[in-house]
Amino acid sequence: MSHVTLYHNPACSKSRAALALLQEHGIAPELVLYLETPPSVEQLEAVLQKLGQPARTLLRTDEPEYTTLGLDNPALTDTELLAALAAHPRLLQRPIAVFGERAVIGRPPEAVIALVEGR
Repeated sequence: MSHVTLYHNPACSKSRAALALLQEHGIAPELVLYLETPPSVEQLEAVLQKLGQPARTLLRTDEPEYTTLGLDNPALTDTELLAALAAHPRLLQRPIAVFGERAVIGRPPEAVIALVEGR
């Protein structure tokens, strides 16, 4: 089985559930504690490419910074949104699982298992 990376926030119940599901399936993912070590714009671009989604998909719109920083502006480019995520990692959706050339946002947490099982 290929390497699984999990962008993880231990304080998040969905992130903890995704990690537990992976472990129950015998998978020990590499954990990226993104609040402690924020991903760079380049790392976020790589994740985004594997997700196959626009950058806005990565944003947590319910965080205060989302409105304060004006990230609800539809004119912002993916580059601008990724720069905001790199500078304010709390805005990053979680968990995100990366497996090979694919990635998924683990909401629901079962999505991470579907990813590694190829569904």
